[in-house]
Amino acid sequence: MTNQPDFDTRRRLLGLMAAGGAIAALPQGEPAAAQTTQTSARIVILGAGAAGTALANRLSNRLEGAEITIVDPRVRHLYQPGFTLIAAGLRPANYSVSTTAEWLPSGINWIEGSATSIDPEAQRVTTSTGDTLDYDYLVVATGLELHYEGIEGMSRDLIGQNGIGSVYAGPEEAEITWGLMDQFTDEGGAGLFTRPNTGMKCAGAPLKYTFLTDDYARRKGTRGQTEIIYCAHSGSLFGVPIVNEKVRMLYEDRGFETRYNRVMTAIDPSRKVATFSTENGGSEEIAFDFTNVIPPMRAPQVVRDSGLSWQTGASGEQGWIEVDQYTLRHARYDTVFAAGDVAGVPKGKTAASAKWQVPVVEDQLVAQIAGDTTDHIYNGYTSCPLITRVGRAMLIEFDYNNNLVPSFPGLIAPLEELWVSWLIKEIGLKATYNAMLRGRA
Repeated sequence: MTNQPDFDTRRRLLGLMAAGGAIAALPQGEPAAAQTTQTSARIVILGAGAAGTALANRLSNRLEGAEITIVDPRVRHLYQPGFTLIAAGLRPANYSVSTTAEWLPSGINWIEGSATSIDPEAQRVTTSTGDTLDYDYLVVATGLELHYEGIEGMSRDLIGQNGIGSVYAGPEEAEITWGLMDQFTDEGGAGLFTRPNTGMKCAGAPLKYTFLTDDYARRKGTRGQTEIIYCAHSGSLFGVPIVNEKVRMLYEDRGFETRYNRVMTAIDPSRKVATFSTENGGSEEIAFDFTNVIPPMRAPQVVRDSGLSWQTGASGEQGWIEVDQYTLRHARYDTVFAAGDVAGVPKGKTAASAKWQVPVVEDQLVAQIAGDTTDHIYNGYTSCPLITRVGRAMLIEFDYNNNLVPSFPGLIAPLEELWVSWLIKEIGLKATYNAMLRGRA
């Protein structure tokens, strides 16, 4: 098989993973510095997701005497990169579930509520638990909001009915979506796949799930009775031109029908019909037997109301935090930072992006506390293990300039469908993610 790695490639990758665990198989952010800084600064972190938890651990190791408070009502921590594997029937729903408490460092304050207001002028946050938090430094790491109601006729409780799946909603919904996809690929019919025209987490996931559905239909011998329709929100399939061309070729080779400049605006579950806006201002209805609905995404309401969002453009409309794309410091409030999905930067709504953003926020914040500066910046690094079938993936890594920045040149070719790239997604990534949460990667 042309995609099967040779013996030396297998040996080198497995050697990497055996020598340092799966963590060694993925690029690492800067390790937390050993030198500590003495301070009495009050630091509030909004969000205990990947970025917020990783930063809390790193800052607790880095700052001595700081008062660190993290605000998040969620008792469950969700490993979101695992949702695609769950929705492909390869992992159970609990694969992505742990507890928030087990990842947080000792010695910090955890308020089990949500932020209800942010006042950057007064440097104050209020919470749903009735707490008022005055801060010296604020890090917004709330993640984003899945706005299902942004599609007319759609709501979260429709997932699992009338052929409507949604991988993004959560691990249980991903498992429900797998049940629908499994049935669909048994029977055949019209499969409809889309993505929104907003910023979104892991923009490669819509492509992955389209590939996976096709692969299952082929394995079951029903591909001849199965129609795969992909509606791209713009004139391309992927934001990096060279990757877009590769995906376009694969879609064409596998017989997908691609319709460009189509954005889902409404869905009629009873009729199994979705309505799309078109580039000329019109609309188009497309019937489906199975669809993976990906809703518009935006910053949470408390962020959109805070005055911290971009003031104009799509980033303003969607509420992303107005930060310098390199330092992740707010453009108008120098004691405010953002990391993770809510950061209003040109690229970087993936767990891999958060892993590289967090050390930058850490160094920038600690340097500011110490009255110093740092040249540690975020270059837009984003990674997407783009699954193209069960057992094969392309490890796509790129930066703000759309340059491919492969971590293992000569070992992993970024635009090749490889077993080793699949292995990283299926086995290596979660160990790396867990190390990130602990502040160790």
